[in-house]
Amino acid sequence: MKLHSKSTISILAVLGLSAALLTGSSAQASTSPTRYISLSSSGTVKVTPDAVRLNATVSLVAGNTKDALSSASTSANAVRTALTSNGIAAKDIKTTSLTVYPEYNYTATGGSVLIGYRASQSFDVVIRNAKNAGPVVDAVVAVGSDALQINGVTPFVLNNDGATEAARVAAIKSGRTKALSYAKLLGVKLGPIMYMEEASSPTQYPGVYTAMAKSDAGATTVDLGQQDVTVSVNLRWYIA
Repeated sequence: MKLHSKSTISILAVLGLSAALLTGSSAQASTSPTRYISLSSSGTVKVTPDAVRLNATVSLVAGNTKDALSSASTSANAVRTALTSNGIAAKDIKTTSLTVYPEYNYTATGGSVLIGYRASQSFDVVIRNAKNAGPVVDAVVAVGSDALQINGVTPFVLNNDGATEAARVAAIKSGRTKALSYAKLLGVKLGPIMYMEEASSPTQYPGVYTAMAKSDAGATTVDLGQQDVTVSVNLRWYIA
């Protein structure tokens, strides 16, 4: 049988206790929760619309469906010609509806009386040069005459890449400012960022509603106003 001296046993016991303490410290450190600041932030940039969407309808009544559709098609073709003659590409002219239906007039004595058949064709037109919106509207109205209805003229941002990038920069800067403020209030130090998610990209909000007016020379002017392009992000920083 091999014997150990008393001093040797004491040294081994101390080493075993030290190892146990180190193991316990490591386990405790590995289970310590990660501390962080988490928040949401958004950035908004105001931008002047660079395009206009025109919604228009030609609508005519005739004695039968064939004549009604033929008359509406003639007016619709005149509208297309006016659009293309004023710089609108065919790809930016879209038919959104084409309808033919009987139209009645109600009288107290005779009830509903058929007065003819109404044919209508509606268009959605993208005017890529916003400054040209007024002349395009005037050209369409001139050829469409009383058969034409302008349903809406809406400015919008066709190319918002630059505005979106600027909104992202503003969102990140705003988020970091918030995080630093919270870190100061909590008495902690802001560390590197650990998480970032773009919550919405991008959102356009109309700032000033569209208006059409006649200038002194009789030409239509489309007021573009401004729109907000907004990007929202979720951010998280380590804290120490």
